[in-house]
Amino acid sequence: MRDIDFEKIRGLVYDLCGINLHDGKKALVKSRLNKRLREGGFGSFSKYFKYVTTEEGADELITMIDALSTNLTSFFREEAHFRKLLEVAPGMMKTRSRGGFRVWCAGCSTGEEPYSIAITLKEVLNGQSADCKILATDISTKVLRAAMAGVYSDDRVRRIPQSLLRAYFQIGHGTREGQYRVKKGLRDMVEFMRFNLMDTIPFDKGFDVIFCRNVMIYFDKETQGKLINRFYNCLGEGGWLFIGHSESLTGLTHSFKYIEPSIYRK
Repeated sequence: MRDIDFEKIRGLVYDLCGINLHDGKKALVKSRLNKRLREGGFGSFSKYFKYVTTEEGADELITMIDALSTNLTSFFREEAHFRKLLEVAPGMMKTRSRGGFRVWCAGCSTGEEPYSIAITLKEVLNGQSADCKILATDISTKVLRAAMAGVYSDDRVRRIPQSLLRAYFQIGHGTREGQYRVKKGLRDMVEFMRFNLMDTIPFDKGFDVIFCRNVMIYFDKETQGKLINRFYNCLGEGGWLFIGHSESLTGLTHSFKYIEPSIYRK
């Protein structure tokens, strides 16, 4: 991969989805795209770049973005956020005049995060019925397919307490031993959708909670600022924003009220 090839790919990825691939990412880009070059018989990164920027290469462009997206996640990752959600959700559910409770999980990866949110809300409801919905979005079609399937190996569910595992997962037996499938009642709470955070947000306004964790670390300050203000506009009054513990709104112009590290409120 020549420097000019890396610059072109880096510029394209930034323009499309705001991900900032700094110089130290060149080796990662090369290793993740080498397979695509071999399988497509492109012969060089310059030919590959030329192809993904044509109408014919639109599907391969999505595959390229999939390959370059980082999707590290786990159930109940950064547990303090779920404790806070457990604390604030009951009161918010009671005061919502429209009777519904809406959460947007932006950058949902393979589904562990939105399902963790769904489990938390189920625990809040404690058997009561309510209109609770979670919109889970990601730019990667590959991880969305895994998320919609909702099947996880035993090492992926290890952090889930046994009581919750029995309540919300079907435990595989025989040829499916060691696999756990999210139960239908939980899957029905979550709508998965491919969405690029750089695109115009088409969803109805008035989310009660937005989770966007460990996503902004891949954006530069300008992109972070734009995204945070769009999140603010998508939240109803008193809505909550959860970001990753390694992230901060420091240095960004915004109207959120700081609550505690990585937790903000409108």
